[in-house]
Amino acid sequence: MSDGGMLTIAAFTVASTLVLLVAVLRSGRGATVDTRLQGLATDQGFGPGATFGASDFSVEIPGSRAAGLLMPKDEERKRRLRDRLIHAGLYKQNSTLFFVVTKVALIAFPIVLGLMASSAGVITVRHALFFGLVAGGLGTIIPSFWLDARKARRQTEIRRALPDALDVIVVCVEGGLSLPAAIERVSRELRTAHRTLSAEMGIVKREIQLGQSTGEALKRFADRFDVEELRSLAAVILQAERFGASIVKALRVHADSLRMKRRQMAEEQAQKASVKLVFPTVLFIFPALFVVIMGPAVFDIMEMFRQMAPTQ
Repeated sequence: MSDGGMLTIAAFTVASTLVLLVAVLRSGRGATVDTRLQGLATDQGFGPGATFGASDFSVEIPGSRAAGLLMPKDEERKRRLRDRLIHAGLYKQNSTLFFVVTKVALIAFPIVLGLMASSAGVITVRHALFFGLVAGGLGTIIPSFWLDARKARRQTEIRRALPDALDVIVVCVEGGLSLPAAIERVSRELRTAHRTLSAEMGIVKREIQLGQSTGEALKRFADRFDVEELRSLAAVILQAERFGASIVKALRVHADSLRMKRRQMAEEQAQKASVKLVFPTVLFIFPALFVVIMGPAVFDIMEMFRQMAPTQ
C-alpha cells in the first residue's frame, strides 16, 4: 500500500475516533441527569432508609450508543473497573466513562501527532504510524499503572493515619461522646494532619446520618480502600454492636495492635533500606573509588610495560 493510502486510512480512523469522543462527552451530562431523576422517582432515591456505599459512588452512565461502545460489555469487567476507580479515590458518577474515554484519547493522540509530523515532512508516514501505534499501546497501560499507584498511596496514607484516629475516638468515647459523634470529631480535628482520613470519615458520618449503623458504614469505608486493617476495625465494631460489648475496650486493643503493626512496617522499611542502597553503591560509588584508587597504579603498570618493550 502506498504512503497516500495509509495516510487516508489513518486520517479516517483518527477522525472517526474524535467524533466518537465528542458524542460521548456531549451525551454524558444528560444521561447523568436522567439516571438521578429515575433514582428519585423509584425506591432507590435518597430517602430516609436509603443507603449508599462503595458501589454507588461511580454509577454507570447508560448514555447513548457511543458511550455503550466504549464501556466494557461484561458486567464483571464493569464491576472490577468501578471498584478499581473507587479504590483510587475517584468517586464521581462519570469516572468510569471518563477513564475509558481517556484511554481512547491516549491511543488517538499519538497517531494524530505522528500524522501531523509526517504532513510537516519531519518523518515518513510509515514511521509516524509505527511510533503512533507504539505510543498508543503505552497509552492503554499507563492509566492502569496510575490507578494502581494512586490506590497504593491512599492505602499507605490510611494505614499511617488510622492509629491516630482510633486514639482520638477512644478519648472522645471515654469522655462521654457517642461513636458517631466521635467519628465526626475525628473528621474535624484531623483535617490538617490526615486529609484523606478526614474526608473519608466525613463520608462515614453522612452514611450514619442516612440510617446506616456505625459498623456497616465502616465496612463500606473498608470496601472503598481495600485495606485489611479497616475490615478488621469494621468487624470489631459490628461484633461490639451485636453483642453489646464495650466499644472503648475493643477500640483500645485494636489501636494498640495497629500501632504495633505500623512500627513493624517502619522497621521493615528500615531493614530494606540497606539492601536497596547496595545497587546505587555498586553502580555509582564503587566505579569512582576504583578510578581514584587504581588510576595511578594503572599508569605505573603501563609505564613499566613500555620500558620492558624491546626498542627497535
